[in-house]
Amino acid sequence: MTQTPQISQTGADDVRLMCLATHHKGGTVWMKSIIQALSAAWNIPMIGIWSDRQLSKIPQTGRAFLVNWHGTFPQDLWDRADARFVHIIRDPRDVLISGCEYHHFAGPKGEGFLHSPRADLGGLTYQQAINRIEDVEGKLLFEMREKHAETLREMMNWPYDHPHSVTVTYEDLMADHHGVTFRKAMAHWRLSAAEQDHAAQVFWDNSLFGGLTHDDARSDHVQTGTTQKWRDDLPYSVGQVYAKEFGQDLIALGYEKNMDWVDGLAQSPSTASAAPSNMTAASGVRATDPAVHR
Repeated sequence: MTQTPQISQTGADDVRLMCLATHHKGGTVWMKSIIQALSAAWNIPMIGIWSDRQLSKIPQTGRAFLVNWHGTFPQDLWDRADARFVHIIRDPRDVLISGCEYHHFAGPKGEGFLHSPRADLGGLTYQQAINRIEDVEGKLLFEMREKHAETLREMMNWPYDHPHSVTVTYEDLMADHHGVTFRKAMAHWRLSAAEQDHAAQVFWDNSLFGGLTHDDARSDHVQTGTTQKWRDDLPYSVGQVYAKEFGQDLIALGYEKNMDWVDGLAQSPSTASAAPSNMTAASGVRATDPAVHR
């Protein structure tokens, strides 16, 4: 076990505010567990920044972890010379599959939007509405134009060209068994070599290919570890619509170069592995979310 290093409260090159942004169904629980562990071990506060109101919570001296799980920080933070931003994105098609399944059964804690009656849904909640849709294509199209569209807009609105920002993909982190990609992200925060070593160990301890290899070490939010699940679970008919409405976003994010990916999708739901049984919770059977570290 790596020992806790000597921790500086100023940070190298005057980097004091270590900002981390994820997106819904894009590794949030995974990253939260890592930052919470580092916060406790290094005695550095972890502060959720959800709007301008939380800026007053940032300490005047010493380092702080600042997190946001919807991919956005107030402009005041971006204007600061002592802030550095690490941003994590995931293939939006896997976000769609994962979100559609999860939203059938997720509880109200942290997911209040699923449980509020909506006039535009005839008084139903989001969760009730998606559970009432009988076919997989219909469920995915509903999800695609609701929470998924909002999440994708957040991904697209990130200031990728900002000099204080670095973006890392969920897919690269899931393949990062030696911590190389994660270390590069930590170096962006100007962590010392000893701090990077310790952070890499914490990353390993909280990853499915490391400390969470065995089922009994996982939380309820952690299931299996598959990327590019959309290749098997996204029906061709939904892929066609997705390419039309969001295909350019996939290209802009670097996940595709054209729309040819649609041709490799299953032609019907009977051949797609996204069976209705994986997306129904109305019967009282909890669905299984295949997305790890959501």
